[in-house]
Amino acid sequence: MRVFQIEGDWGIDNLKLSERPEPEAGPGEVLIEMRMAALNARDLIVPERGYGRATGELPLIPVSDGVGVVKSVGERVTRVAVGDRVCPTYFQNWISGEPTPARFASALGGPLDGVMADRVVLSEDGVVRVPEYLTDAEAATLPCAALTAWSAIVTHGRARAGDKVLIQGTGGVALFALAFAKLHGAQVTVISSSDDKLARASEMGADATINYRETEDWARASRPITADRGGYDLIVELGGAATLPLSLRAVRPGGTLAMIGVLSGLEINASLGPIVARQVRLQGVTVGHRDGFEAMMAAMELHQVRPVLGRTFAFEALKDAFEHLRTGGHFGKTLIEF
Repeated sequence: MRVFQIEGDWGIDNLKLSERPEPEAGPGEVLIEMRMAALNARDLIVPERGYGRATGELPLIPVSDGVGVVKSVGERVTRVAVGDRVCPTYFQNWISGEPTPARFASALGGPLDGVMADRVVLSEDGVVRVPEYLTDAEAATLPCAALTAWSAIVTHGRARAGDKVLIQGTGGVALFALAFAKLHGAQVTVISSSDDKLARASEMGADATINYRETEDWARASRPITADRGGYDLIVELGGAATLPLSLRAVRPGGTLAMIGVLSGLEINASLGPIVARQVRLQGVTVGHRDGFEAMMAAMELHQVRPVLGRTFAFEALKDAFEHLRTGGHFGKTLIEF
């Protein structure tokens, strides 16, 4: 069967279309014929061994997110049946509860083989059935970006009707966060460097927008929006080093910063005083567990939430899809069709 794998040595040049033997489902396992995959920022990091030893070993099949159909099941499988359409979970061993090193070490697409293969075998515990209303392309986008946003907005952020939420950017996680925050009745501000993308965010329900390229001190600019409570209840922090000091100024006393991204750097230069004096909670968010995934799916189905899709590439054009993702400027998830 066809696979894309990093082989021989690390580096994007060593990501190659190759062949592997057909897999078979063993006890407690399911064989999935993949239909679509979706890319995330981490998929650009994995080929360069950007997570060190935690990236995995070669040869490694990349990409964590996708959707497929169950073609066969092993003995004792009860969660799914042949013909079910399923998404693999990002963390294969994190069913519920708190994170642990072992659970964090079970991510698809590094260190475990990912979904860029015609067929994959996974534990029945590591798949979730997909609601019928979603297309294959829409379903493929959910395991990493959508669940990360759900964890930030709902599981950890505990957004409620009337809360004020600020979301940084208009990437995959940000757009899901916007959808989930609005679903829970929050008032949402989106910041971006693109007026065109901010206009599209407004069409999706954003109540306020700020172009941070034109208004660098967006914390000050947002004060009229949050004057009734002294800051945002929740900020989805995707920028990292450059944005955290502003986020600390923009969050309300007792508010939460959901730390997800480090797009502007890993090293921060920010005063710890506001965190302590204003009792701000910094909550790291790394995707989430299967129970959260299933809760998110149920909410999406109830409210008919649809992901924002971008460009679709053929299986053989994975490197072109990576380059498209790397260059930026797109709106919506980048997809791979099998």
